[in-house]
Amino acid sequence: MTSRRIQEEKWLVEQMIHLYCRQQEGHTQLCPNCRKLLVYAHYRLDKCHYGGKKPTCKKCPTHCYQPEMKEKIKKVMRWAGPRMILHHPLATVKHLLREMVVRAVEYKTVKRMLSWKKVENGTD
Repeated sequence: MTSRRIQEEKWLVEQMIHLYCRQQEGHTQLCPNCRKLLVYAHYRLDKCHYGGKKPTCKKCPTHCYQPEMKEKIKKVMRWAGPRMILHHPLATVKHLLREMVVRAVEYKTVKRMLSWKKVENGTD
């Protein structure tokens, strides 16, 4: 069974791909290339070893996409991401908050590492 977090990510990436295909490429239905990207994105999310603790794709330490598909999804996300706030505001805010939490944890980790470094060097 897939975690709720993965289901939310699947829904979000699907909305982004639909938005891109409709507004950027002018299709009313998903074109074959966008459908292929969506199936691939869902497959990668199903295989994600982070499961319910998955960070946002932008902050994920594991780059699980093949290079060609990675470029395609980056293109879609770069275009659709800023526009998602108009189409799915709550989901977008939730996604941005997840990124902020990851940044805060990274900041605290770096800060802690620097303070350890000062103690090791006796420069405290």
